[in-house]
Amino acid sequence: MQALVAEREERRRERDFEAADELRERVAKLGYRIVDSADGPRLEIVDAGKPARMRPSDVESVLDEPTAADVSVQWVVQGWPEDVLRGIASFRRHGGSRTVQHVVVEASGTDAEWPEEVEVVALEADPGWGADRNCGLRRAAGGVVVVVDGSIEATGDVLGPIEETLADPTVGVCGPFGITTTDMRHFDESEGPDVDAIEGYLVAFRRNVLSRTGLFDEKFRFYRSADIEFSFRVKEQGLRAVVVPLPVERHEHRMWSTTPERERDRLSKRNYYRFLDRFRERFDLTVAGEEIPHHHDHEN
Repeated sequence: MQALVAEREERRRERDFEAADELRERVAKLGYRIVDSADGPRLEIVDAGKPARMRPSDVESVLDEPTAADVSVQWVVQGWPEDVLRGIASFRRHGGSRTVQHVVVEASGTDAEWPEEVEVVALEADPGWGADRNCGLRRAAGGVVVVVDGSIEATGDVLGPIEETLADPTVGVCGPFGITTTDMRHFDESEGPDVDAIEGYLVAFRRNVLSRTGLFDEKFRFYRSADIEFSFRVKEQGLRAVVVPLPVERHEHRMWSTTPERERDRLSKRNYYRFLDRFRERFDLTVAGEEIPHHHDHEN
């Protein structure tokens, strides 16, 4: 925020008032008012009751700062905030004594009432699933990061088994739903423990893994195959993808069920080809270790 104020001051000194006005508007959209005074500009909160809406580029990263929580649970709202509220409530019921940061990236423009301790990143517009997820990841303050879909409800202690699994330094990513492939074209569900990818309903990893893998690929505006691509990037670092049984219930996946079939197929194929562009020949990263013809389709 202060960087925007300083940039505005620089534009004013250069008499580029159009640019300065644009920066003032950006600050206003973040929920602040710039007040100019003889001692320099200062910021005032416009409305402390609602989260300010911002651009993805305005979301400040805390990934280089020391961890401030045991776990960061990450949610994205592209509609249906009631699903995420249900999920947060379920994780809070079974959180135990650990410190848990819940981060909600609100990209749908809804005005849901979020629990007070939830950090809400409210975006001006929805830039797509990958960018939404990355906005949340930049705010992750926990040593362990859990990326969850709103269709997931915890029915018991989810975080304990995750922490125990990730205590193994050979494990890079884990979750309750794993898949494997033998031909890079079709994926099957697998109980593991070692798998080729963890499905995006719930994906967990140590925060420091992101410094090696990078964040999600923002070209994945639709969610499908983004989980596979991320898992393969983790495995590319010499780390394992592991299934960990967790007490969760899967409800309706709204993005899947509400996207028209033809559009869903188009977006899914585009994402899948992006995954293939990078990993088509990387059978060395798979559990099978080699290409074997297969005949079943994978559906998310």
